[in-house]
Amino acid sequence: MATEFSTESLDPVTVEVTRHRLEGIANEMQATLLRSSFSPIVKEGLDASAGLFTADGQTLAQSCSIPIHLATLIPALRRIIDTFPPATMAPDDTYVLNDPYCGGTHLPDIAVVQPVFANGRIIAFACAMTHHQDMGGLSAGSVPTNATEIFQEGLRIPPLKFRDRGVVNATLEAMIRQNVRIPDTVMGDIHAQVSACSIGARRLTELAGKQGDNALTAIFAELLDRSEQMTRLALAKIPDGTYRAVDWLDNDGVELDKPIRIEVAVTIKGDGIHIDFTGSSPQVRGPLNCVPSGSLAGACYAVRALTDPQIPTNGGCFRPISLHLPEGTIVNPREPAPVNARTSTIKRITGTIIQALAPVMPDRIPAPSAGQMVIVAFGGRTPEGKPFVTGDLIAGGSGAARGSDGVDVIETDASNCMNLPAEAAEMETPIRLNRVALRPDSGGDGEYRGGLGTIREYEALVDELSFTHRGERHYSAAQGLFGGAPGAMSRSVIHRADGRVEEIPSKIVTRLNKGDRVVIETAGGGGYGDPARRDAAARAADRANRKVRAG
Repeated sequence: MATEFSTESLDPVTVEVTRHRLEGIANEMQATLLRSSFSPIVKEGLDASAGLFTADGQTLAQSCSIPIHLATLIPALRRIIDTFPPATMAPDDTYVLNDPYCGGTHLPDIAVVQPVFANGRIIAFACAMTHHQDMGGLSAGSVPTNATEIFQEGLRIPPLKFRDRGVVNATLEAMIRQNVRIPDTVMGDIHAQVSACSIGARRLTELAGKQGDNALTAIFAELLDRSEQMTRLALAKIPDGTYRAVDWLDNDGVELDKPIRIEVAVTIKGDGIHIDFTGSSPQVRGPLNCVPSGSLAGACYAVRALTDPQIPTNGGCFRPISLHLPEGTIVNPREPAPVNARTSTIKRITGTIIQALAPVMPDRIPAPSAGQMVIVAFGGRTPEGKPFVTGDLIAGGSGAARGSDGVDVIETDASNCMNLPAEAAEMETPIRLNRVALRPDSGGDGEYRGGLGTIREYEALVDELSFTHRGERHYSAAQGLFGGAPGAMSRSVIHRADGRVEEIPSKIVTRLNKGDRVVIETAGGGGYGDPARRDAAARAADRANRKVRAG
């Protein structure tokens, strides 16, 4: 029987030790997830995340993983709690969800949720989200840039129970297997998520047994309150006012000559922050639309980037945030708008929020980054006739900042993945990675130079490969800051085996045949400060390292 516990008796040392223990559990969940998964996009690309949440659905502790996932798990868990009241839950029950219009983010990202019990009551939830290599739909990889409604993007899973007291729902598993191109891989990754959640639940139950469940939940509340207070103190240091910024996405994958506007008005008032997206483009025909969970993720990441990195990240950090998401726009589309490419939009949302505050936070805010994560997806059959789907996640350069050059080829703006090593790509798929290199001259010039993009060349070794390319910054460069020059724009081409060259207009779904080569050059980050003030030794080092060809 649980005993009453007074928060006044909390020992600060115990609170801090418990915080680190919770973060350790979240990271152990993440390690389990990465080591147990089947697909290269998880094992090598690290496109998966794990975290712990309070019994009422607030972020408690999270792994070092994908900010987009960790924030979008908040509404996903909320929808599961609303659908399955906690009073009906039992130990080892597990729930799944991927539908963006039911609390999810896009169909490849499946959320898995498990309640954590102590003394017969739920004290927390263990959650994991994985980007699955395929969920059916128009194209292999389930990120068709030419989709015009969500039904073309793959299998939609509303909040459902995947395990009942540890027993897997065989009907649901059969349904998933029947609708994806690589069922063993998809189910292997889902079961890896279940294992990660089970580890989290086991460790947290053990901790409750040592400290007492009431004492532990009191510490949960204290940790959230402390992070809220620290975040509000950090926001209060920013001058009150409304700050605006605009940036652009290339196109929606369907109307290729129509750029997409992202506009934000960021209002700082006291210790709160309000973000208004009025002026952003109406929802689009293609899959660049972003449901509110994604827009929230962009805002949460931006606030953490703007405030003290020493603040423990949990739901308290997000309490000062409010949003205005006009219905029927790119940041809050009406069903059944397609949404599979929403990462591009989240990244632009994040970057635009941060840039809005650059005039009043010049020491903290860098020039805009490439703000892209190129997704390429390949699918077909190996020479032995085995079906395969694989993808790669390709970054550009980050923006320069006061006192430092940008970082070359790094994920920024709410994503945190890795590219697929050549060995992993070639081991199981008929694709050769011919070239991986830094892209010279792609970083914006300035007193501090923007980070470089990359060059990657893929060659098809068999006929009839499905190929999807989701790019950005082909038509809108990352701008420089305080006199810095913009970074180079992206460029991607297909060199056909017969000698034809096809320019990719940022996004495409097509077929590759044996001997066709895809060359991708990602964008660079913007420069910071007047280029005339760049140190001569730094310019000499750029030339020596072949980061620039001249100048």
